[in-house]
Amino acid sequence: MFDKSGQWIYLETFEDFDNGLSDLIELWSSTATQAVKESALAHFKENLEGAMLNWADNRAKLKKYTAIGKELAEFEEALK
Repeated sequence: MFDKSGQWIYLETFEDFDNGLSDLIELWSSTATQAVKESALAHFKENLEGAMLNWADNRAKLKKYTAIGKELAEFEEALK
């Protein structure tokens, strides 16, 4: 999600998002600052929304990305 210099790495494939969600959850369990955590969450959500729009015409791929979105929503709910 972030490279060693702190730059956001855009997620492109389903595998990127699947692994990225795991990394995001792990990040929230780490000692990273709240700002870094919130930034990673915002970037992840923005990338995911873009991917879902990209694949809106492909039902099978959209279904996969929607599942990631559902997991993300459950994670966000758990944060509250």
